[in-house]
Amino acid sequence: MDFNQIFRDRTKNFSLSVIKSISSLPYSDALSVIRKQIIRSSTSVAANYRALARARSEKERFAKACIVVEEIDETQFWLEIIEELNYLDPEIISYLKQECEELVKVMTSYKFKLSQNIKPL
Repeated sequence: MDFNQIFRDRTKNFSLSVIKSISSLPYSDALSVIRKQIIRSSTSVAANYRALARARSEKERFAKACIVVEEIDETQFWLEIIEELNYLDPEIISYLKQECEELVKVMTSYKFKLSQNIKPL
């Protein structure tokens, strides 16, 4: 299995873990907003990574990598909010935050590598 497939699976599994983890939260207006936002950002990580893997040019690949990093960062933000509000078990939050951090590190490094291959206008 190649890196792209491994990372496609990993980002999708991360999205599924986020969805499953927050599905247990009780309904409220505030939680509804948080739930919607974190589902959107975490699934966007996986969707945009898939698009990155199919990019037609280095510039397009770099642009998608930037979106992936941005969406991971937003997901981290929502996880911090959920953690500070004590909405989820600390073990679950810890796992999700750790996976998020690893995804950020990998994608930030990849984004930097891609930036080295892009010729300025």
